[in-house]
Amino acid sequence: MGFSFFFRDVNEMDLIIQYALPELINNTRINVWSAGCSEGQEPYTLAIKLRENMGYFAFKKVKIFASDIDNTSENFGNIIRNARYNGETIKRIPPEILSKYFTPINEGAEYQLVSEIKEAIEFQKHDLLSYQEIRSAMNVIMCKNVLLHFHEDQRVEVIKMFARALVEKGFLIMERTQEMPKETAHLFEQVTTMGQVFRKK
Repeated sequence: MGFSFFFRDVNEMDLIIQYALPELINNTRINVWSAGCSEGQEPYTLAIKLRENMGYFAFKKVKIFASDIDNTSENFGNIIRNARYNGETIKRIPPEILSKYFTPINEGAEYQLVSEIKEAIEFQKHDLLSYQEIRSAMNVIMCKNVLLHFHEDQRVEVIKMFARALVEKGFLIMERTQEMPKETAHLFEQVTTMGQVFRKK
């Protein structure tokens, strides 16, 4: 687990809004896996962006399953569940979003996410290198700034695991610098050349 902050690398999230959301908006349930979620800033950012584009009632269909592993601290899971963050991690949030979804606490030293966004996230500790999916029937899997730390053979096995977890025509989003390995290319089709957004075949 590494340090992260809100609204980091949002280009890929915008591609989720542009390409995946129109195909999912009529689902009765939208399951998202944020794999390698650090302290929660990334899945919470995605939740906010989905809420902004879906509205109050449609957003109730969204559940984001956030997972990460940290061998240095037992506290990071509580950070995600409590959804309280210091000023350093929120400084890139647009002011109108900050005021809408966060409440300053401790004299502004921390910010508390509103319950609507907080309750959309379910956290569990998970090791991607176990090659075991956290659950099936995922509509979207987002894995950014993680795979680059793995060896090539490990990346291949993790992406195969993602494919197993996704529903047919589900979406996989990776960081812009991470290309799809040739060993797993047959499992997906690239949705856009603007980023690493793939649809399961």
